[in-house]
Amino acid sequence: QVQLVESGGGLVQAGGSLRLSCAASGRIFGSYVMGWFRQAPGKERVSLAAIGWSSGSTYYADSVKGRFTISRDNAKNTVYLQMNSLKPEDTAVYYCAARRDSSATYGYWGQGTQVTVSS
Repeated sequence: QVQLVESGGGLVQAGGSLRLSCAASGRIFGSYVMGWFRQAPGKERVSLAAIGWSSGSTYYADSVKGRFTISRDNAKNTVYLQMNSLKPEDTAVYYCAARRDSSATYGYWGQGTQVTVSS
């Protein structure tokens, strides 16, 4: 079983930065992929970025490429999402998720953290 807890959300002005953290516990090890998603009010949840737990390989959605950076600290079992140049349209609940790299489906989710960007 894997447990994920996000933190670091909050209110920030447009152009500002935030760093989200996702602390993982349980049976996380090299064969997992960690991802960040967000869901804005009235919209579907969308994938933002992902990182291989052991490989460090990364993926970014076009909407955040160049502004957001995903990273991980294996010793701390923590994944980060550094968000720069934030825009009001980045306002959403941000979720951390985990899947086995042999699976296309994320089976483990955190509770989410609210990010609000004011104009």
